[in-house]
Amino acid sequence: MSEPTIAAGYPRAFIDFAAARGADRRTLLARSRIRPEDIERQDDRVPLSKYVALMEAGVELCGEPALALLFGESSRLQDISIVGLIGEASETTEEARRHINRYARLMLDEDDARISNHLELVREGGKVWLKYTSHLYADNRLLSESAFARNICGAREHFGATNDFSKWPYPKAIHFTHQEPSYRAEYERVFGVPLVFGSQMNALLMDEGFLSVRMPRANRYVFGVLSAHAEALLKSLENSKTIRGRVESLLMPVLHTGEASMDMIAGKLGLSRQTLFRRLKAEGVTFEKVLDELRHKLALHYLGGKKVSVNETAYLVGFSDPAAFSRAFKRWTGSCPRTLRASKADDERTAPGGPPALR
Repeated sequence: MSEPTIAAGYPRAFIDFAAARGADRRTLLARSRIRPEDIERQDDRVPLSKYVALMEAGVELCGEPALALLFGESSRLQDISIVGLIGEASETTEEARRHINRYARLMLDEDDARISNHLELVREGGKVWLKYTSHLYADNRLLSESAFARNICGAREHFGATNDFSKWPYPKAIHFTHQEPSYRAEYERVFGVPLVFGSQMNALLMDEGFLSVRMPRANRYVFGVLSAHAEALLKSLENSKTIRGRVESLLMPVLHTGEASMDMIAGKLGLSRQTLFRRLKAEGVTFEKVLDELRHKLALHYLGGKKVSVNETAYLVGFSDPAAFSRAFKRWTGSCPRTLRASKADDERTAPGGPPALR
């Protein structure tokens, strides 16, 4: 099982929050072993262990034991993850919960096949609980309290003035698996509802009616666009868990150098050449096949875009000799790269309206 990861938007937002409260950014990064480039794009992945180390460093550097709770109170999921935007564009709170479950791995990915609903509805004794099922919340107080504060404060702000929300206050009570912290007063200030610590579950008690509360800013067009992007991110996340996917991600930035070798990639993965060979073989491929197919795919992409010349494409996919690239391209497609470029140009000229410059 691979190490759990979290979207880079979380550590990026936490660093901004902790820095605003006096923590030194460089020290936060050094303590957590997170590099600035790791969090440039909020949809990238960061090992969860580094994020937890970051929060622990922030608590110490700010001298504020409730820092994770305060971070959750002040941050919104819509600003951290695409999943928050999808939830906001849903039609009802229950639809938002279903979609958050669908894309939960884009927020926190623990690679646990046993979990199908990260936010599970549990009905018992006439009560409705929204339960956080992941053991990661049960195992880490900082992660749990920030997630609960973000969920509840975000919902209260989002629904605020709606009539439905005033009828169904959210939540009615909260249960935590961790023991009562020294800063319980902050919990009471943030949540303002009955709290139970040392419980058997991390869960929110709510009214059934809350599930049908309509979102004040639902937008089906935006929802469709965001969902398509989220599906692509899910696919990319899944690919990153295969050794082939990891090899491809490491090849991409060095492909143009023409020096991408199995030894280099094995070193970046922290594996021996023999181990990398065996793991690729287990997935039915070789390093040479992965490299060749990646070059093929990228060559079609570059030439299909019509903005890169054949010689430039050869360079970008790692061929120092354009003639060698042409031979490889003919092996891949049965035709030479210039033929593809010519056919693309013909298609453009015969398209309705003529070429772009004349449309």
